Amino acid sequence: MIVGRILSLLGIENPAYLDIGANDPVVRNNTYFLYEKGCSGVNVEPDPFLFKKLKSKRRRDVNLNIGIGSGDEKLTFYVLSSKTLSTFSKETALRYLNYGNQKIEKEITIEVSNVNLIIEKYFQSKPNYVSLDVEGLEMEILKSIDLGRRRPEIFCVETLTYTEDNTETKLVEIIEYMRSQDYIVQSDTYINTIFVDTSSWKNRGKKHFHPLQ
Repeated sequence: MIVGRILSLLGIENPAYLDIGANDPVVRNNTYFLYEKGCSGVNVEPDPFLFKKLKSKRRRDVNLNIGIGSGDEKLTFYVLSSKTLSTFSKETALRYLNYGNQKIEKEITIEVSNVNLIIEKYFQSKPNYVSLDVEGLEMEILKSIDLGRRRPEIFCVETLTYTEDNTETKLVEIIEYMRSQDYIVQSDTYINTIFVDTSSWKNRGKKHFHPLQ
């Protein structure tokens, strides 16, 4: 809803989105609100089970059963008992296992593609909004996006580490990187940080942002 409000303030009436790590098509999904408003975009989800749900519930979208990486290759994807925690990062998967409440249900080989190739193939110009939640690989993907050629107005990135012992930390390096790329922190939900292109925000209409409107 916050992202929807920002898009409205920026005058983007029919935004296109790129949801990397889409997970469930509805529950806790960062683009479903826009889909319900009639918008469409691309959902990237490596888990085959969740991908089938996306195809069923998000038929107006392009749904891709792949991961995002540096190029066209195949990588091991670790499917955890809590599917929101599944990841391509073995280090992250093992850290989750150490808490004692998770297990790796299976390891599957999934094709991955470069994010810029996906944007070039499926978007007329660019996604206006990128949601990024990939359990430990957010920074790697952010740095791979060519922000000079195709610059989204809004990013929503998970910037808090997942823990089960109350030791979560804010990933300030992501915030610092986005600021270095001329994005401002417009909102923060503790788990996610919403970044807006500085120029787009400065040139928005004269209305002010009121989250409760």
